[in-house]
Amino acid sequence: MKRSRRMAIGALFAVPFARASGADATPTSAARRARELRDESVRRGDQPYGAVVVKDGRIVGEGISAVVTRNDPEAHAERVALADAVARLGPEGVKGAALVGSSRACGRCADAARRAGIARLWHGDLPVDDGPP
Repeated sequence: MKRSRRMAIGALFAVPFARASGADATPTSAARRARELRDESVRRGDQPYGAVVVKDGRIVGEGISAVVTRNDPEAHAERVALADAVARLGPEGVKGAALVGSSRACGRCADAARRAGIARLWHGDLPVDDGPP
């Protein structure tokens, strides 16, 4: 990994994460948690996607794909995570947060992130910065 990317990841993850449940975590916990949620989605019989919303060094929203299990084509993991974060923090509270997904966000999810005020999109096992939505 290039030094500049490590520095960018370090800046986003400067404060130790805590899951929405409050447990301490390491800087790569957001990506790890998105993968755990992806695996949970598969166990439930849905598509292999998971996502978390990160604000001020804490995971404040989580989501798994529910497209199949809810029979809802809009229930992508990223939008479920955004809805969870908004429910916890309110619409103003998510502004400036990051959205970390197990894979790259589709165009509609990136648009939803932009409308919610998400500052950065990240995806993958070692979070890759996709930049602003």
